[in-house]
Amino acid sequence: MAQRDMDTWRRWISENLLLGNPPEAISAAMAADGEVTEEEAKREVASALESPYVQGGSRVANRLRKREWTMTVYGRLSRMRPNGSTIERRERLSRDEFYEQYYYQNRPVIITGMLKDWPAMTRWDFDYLRERCGDREVEVQFGRESDPDFEINAPAHKEMMLFRDYVDLVEKAAADGTGTNDFYMTANNASRNREALDILWEDIHPISEYLDGDSVDKGFFWMGPPGTKTPYHHDLTNNFMAQVMGRKLVKMVPLHDTAYVYNHVHCYSEVDGSAPDHERFPNMQKAQLLECTIGPGDVLFIPIGWWHYVEGLDSATVTMSYTNFLKFNNFVDNYTTYQHL
Repeated sequence: MAQRDMDTWRRWISENLLLGNPPEAISAAMAADGEVTEEEAKREVASALESPYVQGGSRVANRLRKREWTMTVYGRLSRMRPNGSTIERRERLSRDEFYEQYYYQNRPVIITGMLKDWPAMTRWDFDYLRERCGDREVEVQFGRESDPDFEINAPAHKEMMLFRDYVDLVEKAAADGTGTNDFYMTANNASRNREALDILWEDIHPISEYLDGDSVDKGFFWMGPPGTKTPYHHDLTNNFMAQVMGRKLVKMVPLHDTAYVYNHVHCYSEVDGSAPDHERFPNMQKAQLLECTIGPGDVLFIPIGWWHYVEGLDSATVTMSYTNFLKFNNFVDNYTTYQHL
């Protein structure tokens, strides 16, 4: 066998040994693949077991397993808490309640009543958006449905167009009832769109109970037809999702269940949130899953590290998201695992 092919097998062997898989099962899987003989497979696995590199890696893997065990303790304790399996709805939480009970404790919550004074709640519709910003050029993601890794490859899907034309596309999809994930304006487009849509910020007010008082132009504008999807991922900050138009389904998995969500690169999971394949990803069934639907006027707090999948439901959706909380939220500086895991 070519050296390059055997090196691929050797990396696979070492990874599976460090994951704790039995040596005999590893060699059997290699032989069953047909590329190597049973003897070659056994010899390579035995060699790996004797390698000081693998032995050193095993010590590190053992430390990581200890940390994973610690996280499972948090998970079990969380499930014991009353309402631990639901995302609570709270009307106009006070600042102290929000930070003490949810932000500091890394717990999600839906806050209601905070957007009542937003003119956007009554003004924003297709005609109004076209009238106010129709001639502005905006950035949108297209071709998402043809790429299974559309979110990871988001920069490759960016296109420029008039906001009027984009609103037309969204309105048509909503009227036809044809859900699509093929085009979506997301936070990944914010650097271009924040200035292009600046006149819309007159219609939203700072959520100053929780965010810094100069937050109007610090939000991220999301707009899409029914059927938009954001795959399972976690953010590197705490986040607010303030829903203005339409409804979204949100599926969430706590930070402490990260070991079960098949994180394969950066902050993304391999699991399809719309139809999880439990045969391919059996550990996902061990993860605690919390679901909610948010609609106009709802503000969903997504704690840092919580895995979430988001899907636009039965109409066009517009969402504002925020990260500029009054308390520390700069967890990005010491994050280094952007590569494949």
